[in-house]
Amino acid sequence: MKNILMIGTGGTIASEMSPEGLTPELTPSQLLRYVPAIRDICRVDCLNLFSLDSTNITPAHWLQTARAIREHYADYDGFVISHGTDTMAYTAAALSYLVQSADKAIMLTGAQKPINYDSTDSKLNLTDAFVCAASGELAGVNIVFSGRVILGTHARKTCSKSFAAFSSINYPDVGILLDHRLVRYIPPLSLSRPLFYDILDEKVGLVKMVPGLDPGVLDYMLSRNDALIIECFGVGGLPAYEDDRILRLVEKHTAAGKFIVVTTQVQNEGSDLSVYSVGHSLKQNPLVLEGYDMTSEALYAKMMWILGQTKEPRQVAQLFYTPIAHDLLRRP
Repeated sequence: MKNILMIGTGGTIASEMSPEGLTPELTPSQLLRYVPAIRDICRVDCLNLFSLDSTNITPAHWLQTARAIREHYADYDGFVISHGTDTMAYTAAALSYLVQSADKAIMLTGAQKPINYDSTDSKLNLTDAFVCAASGELAGVNIVFSGRVILGTHARKTCSKSFAAFSSINYPDVGILLDHRLVRYIPPLSLSRPLFYDILDEKVGLVKMVPGLDPGVLDYMLSRNDALIIECFGVGGLPAYEDDRILRLVEKHTAAGKFIVVTTQVQNEGSDLSVYSVGHSLKQNPLVLEGYDMTSEALYAKMMWILGQTKEPRQVAQLFYTPIAHDLLRRP
């Protein structure tokens, strides 16, 4: 029987009603009491790292979670992380860069309703996560939710209330679960040993373009950060308007060593700056990077990881365009 470590971080799955609304209260051990059948799947030890609504989770918590996995990696066959749904996709992406090429399953799961509710999805998701972690058929970081296994670098929460809350963006599901039986579609890629990282540069910003956006917003964000991800319209590109101020800001801040990542706010199919003139000129700037088919969640985490390793432009670009955990399918 496999040995699995359950890491608790809070979230709706562990919440109880309080005068202020749902608040994470239950520990992993308490959660497991609601699903005794897990004892027939694997042996479980529990570690409660923190009890937070995932809205309150920060990059410092990503590092804490990755550190816990690293410290216990040799002792367990897999890991299950219970987590709030609101920022689970960001955590899954971050862990994909902080724990690379893992040869063991690191499964994140949670729920849309607390485990002590009658109409909860918690028990299904928890059981499925342990089935996946103990299967020996999966490796690396994935989200298990509503019977689907979604790669950590391509996950996104696309429904705020429905049980089928997560989608895989620009990548197929890794597998599905039918009556708690895993049907794996895509085999994992792993090296002989995992690569752990413990540094993130938190000075990475994210802005969504809207028609007529005040260029001062971009100027402020670039002045405060080492990199800025801009979610543009359509296949990508920045508006010139009448004064070219936005393009001048790009030149000003990249000349000062700031990085700009241009992606699309359209959920599927990715960016292509070569299509229109508003994007074509950006491709000539070596400090402007294109997101292609990566999710914004993955781009945000990947830039933090890259800039934690280096800020040399050529090395940044090389790391950015090197696929990690299948995050980037199309590249220049």
